[in-house]
Amino acid sequence: MLKFLVDESSGNKLAAALIKEGHDALYAGEVLRGESDGSVLAKSLKENRILITNDKDFGELIFRQRKECAGIIFLRLKKDTPRRRIDYALSLIEEQGKKLSKAFVTISETSIRIRELK
Repeated sequence: MLKFLVDESSGNKLAAALIKEGHDALYAGEVLRGESDGSVLAKSLKENRILITNDKDFGELIFRQRKECAGIIFLRLKKDTPRRRIDYALSLIEEQGKKLSKAFVTISETSIRIRELK
């Protein structure tokens, strides 16, 4: 079963929606409030949780600094509301499932890009 860590930038409503749908999800605002992006990424890796965020700084950590991760879902929505984050994340998880592990996934209103990480 996939596990998730929802970044503070993506909100507790998304974490609650994932839990309601039966997913194992934690909200960083409860377990890592105010911690650095590096600390959030480290926790997600340690607990094998896919990080869900709308903070583009995680791309810097993964691709430039070559930090390891369990997977990242980057919500890049032009109309960014809690409801839309929930809808897009749940749809992605349902459609792509296991492809989300060890991948950097960018999702927008018009596309889904999955980049496998080594």
